[in-house]
Amino acid sequence: MTTTSSTSTTSGTGKTGRTGKTRPASPGKKLRQLRFEVGPVGVAVRPRVALTVLGLAVTGFAGLIASVSLGTYAIPVGDVLGAVLGTGSGAADLIVHQLRLPRALTALLVGAAFGLAGAVFQAVTRNPLASPDLIGIAAGAGAGAVGVILIGGVTAAGAGTFGAVPFGALAGALLTSVVIYLLAYRDGTITGYRFVLVGLAANGALIAVTRWLLARADIDQASRAMVWLTGSLNGRGYEHVQWAGLALVVLLPLTLALARPYQLLQYDDDTARSLGIPLRHARIALLVLATCLTALATSAAGPIAFIALGAPQIARRISGTAGIPLVTSALTGAVLLVLADLGGRIVLAPTELPVGVLTGAVGAPYLLLLLARTNRAGKGG
Repeated sequence: MTTTSSTSTTSGTGKTGRTGKTRPASPGKKLRQLRFEVGPVGVAVRPRVALTVLGLAVTGFAGLIASVSLGTYAIPVGDVLGAVLGTGSGAADLIVHQLRLPRALTALLVGAAFGLAGAVFQAVTRNPLASPDLIGIAAGAGAGAVGVILIGGVTAAGAGTFGAVPFGALAGALLTSVVIYLLAYRDGTITGYRFVLVGLAANGALIAVTRWLLARADIDQASRAMVWLTGSLNGRGYEHVQWAGLALVVLLPLTLALARPYQLLQYDDDTARSLGIPLRHARIALLVLATCLTALATSAAGPIAFIALGAPQIARRISGTAGIPLVTSALTGAVLLVLADLGGRIVLAPTELPVGVLTGAVGAPYLLLLLARTNRAGKGG
């Protein structure tokens, strides 16, 4: 692998404003880049982006170790590493493999999936409010999963029976995304504003459907479904890690393969079309990938709020990029969720807060701030 340093001159690219739209940058602005090459394959990144990715990866790994080590029964880091490497024994090994490690890995993978899905939705619709947990996609996945849990009599955290839940979530999310897209599609295109409005309406309708299913269910089944709907990582096992990992292994490369249309779709339609991007096909492909990511992440941990909404905007700010970065958004989502789950376990110990409660409490003020900033930017424009 070879590494080279280069300086590029920008022309026509720009920074993203408060409303999520892209402003042209000053022509001739020089950006220093690092280029990594392995044979004929190479990628160029800015040093700040590379440092941000490295910092997030280290933070995520540290959060993983802390999540496995800390708790009512504290385990030294050395014993954690021994259990992971297969050299541990006794109570520490049992706690690591049966309770904490699958939960922490699920948090990392689900957070990454939500962060990546949120980045795609916000970039393609050019709207920072187009998050799957606001526009009905997560609610559709939740309704589908609850239907499987209640009608099929399975549990969201039950080994052996969990495999049916992702398919129900995927069916519900895909059906919801198709309905939203068709209702938002006008005059050959969709706008972020219309997409969000239709999504909010779909979100309300799907929440009502889910409540109707719960009202008709047996009290024990409804109780299990309600815990899952809150967004919880309690009781997660390696079967959840497998599903969340499968989602990223399959869908992350497909999303990265569409990086060029993803970047150009963050500009206006005329600009993207003039650069040879098939708008409709590229937009549909990216939205389908983001919908599948949302569905599989929701099936593993429930409809957790804020991660998909906040991770892309946080990633854009800390990396200093013009648009919403894909990899950085995924890493930011992973870090946010694993730290939120750790906080929910230890802040009020021995009482444990479901991670969805904690992220919702943080996400509500953030959403109000985002709405206020968007409103001010709209008036200023």
